Amino acid sequence: MKAILMLKDGRSFSGESITNLKTERIGEVFINTAVVGYQEMMTDPANAGKILVLTYPLIGNYGVAPKFNESKKAWVSGLVIKEKTNIFSNWQAKHSLEDFIKEQNLLAISEVDTRSLAVHLRQKGQMTGIISTNCFDHKELLAKINAFEKEKAKSLLAEISVKKVTHTGKAKGKRVAILDIGITKSITKQLETLGLSLTILPYNASWQEIIKLKPNGLIISNGPEEDPDLAVVAETVKKLIGRIPILGISTGHQVLGRALGAQVVKMKLGHHGVNYPTHNPPSYKGEITVQNHSWVIDADSLSKIKNVKITGYNLNDRTVEEMESKKLKVLGVQYYPSSPGFDEVNQSFYKFMKMLERRN
Repeated sequence: MKAILMLKDGRSFSGESITNLKTERIGEVFINTAVVGYQEMMTDPANAGKILVLTYPLIGNYGVAPKFNESKKAWVSGLVIKEKTNIFSNWQAKHSLEDFIKEQNLLAISEVDTRSLAVHLRQKGQMTGIISTNCFDHKELLAKINAFEKEKAKSLLAEISVKKVTHTGKAKGKRVAILDIGITKSITKQLETLGLSLTILPYNASWQEIIKLKPNGLIISNGPEEDPDLAVVAETVKKLIGRIPILGISTGHQVLGRALGAQVVKMKLGHHGVNYPTHNPPSYKGEITVQNHSWVIDADSLSKIKNVKITGYNLNDRTVEEMESKKLKVLGVQYYPSSPGFDEVNQSFYKFMKMLERRN
């Protein structure tokens, strides 16, 4: 079935519907340069409501396995790829990519010139787009994009976050509360490996409720960046700074920055991939990181906050990747603290563990 991707600036790209789903989906269009991880990207709540463009040309060659889902469902508004393979080979695979797309009721299109699309977005920046399989009139599609942008943004946190307090991990481990604005399974797995007792809280849990739990520390998870209810989370975190050790991850890092008084600004083209180099000035060490963000904490505003140091930069554009305050007991990482290997834990979590030890 014929399909089209129309961008806000009037540029269009033709393609074919993967599952012949006759509908339309609107969202911000962004590219991810990773070679693998399509299942994880689609089920990452941070990508909720967006149109994901994969720059690697062949997608689906290792199939899909439920164990690799990062959350309960696929959150993307749409998927755009160059070529869908007709076969998949992986001993862990349970289904094909096409089966997964059908199961999740996703609007996915292939046969798109993703190389030209990626170049266009790099030059013009991320923007709203619409995928359609039932309308191909450019003026009508552009009108729908304009109408979408005029609508008041709706919060997705109530759907993404846990509905009630959830416990996991080791019961006798150090108690860590997690404000869930889109926590992924790969992160909770690392925390469980550390032997922590985890209490996952709804995004709108009050600071009094958190303090009442008497946790050794708090983690603000990753999640969608432009959600209007993030302001609610930031106000909660503001009341907790200095009371307990806090770790902010990706969007949680930005929430922590807002709570400290820093500004968060949008990038022309975000960081979405698995090969972003970061630099730690105090140690002179560099690291290759996984990143998935379109917003960053403004370095100038952050540098004016007392007792907070910028401890990590992106080597390509000098954006803030890490911040820390030993006095306030806070740590923020803009990148994803991904596991370096099987049952291994990212160094960022060990640094947070040291903060928990110092508190006691």
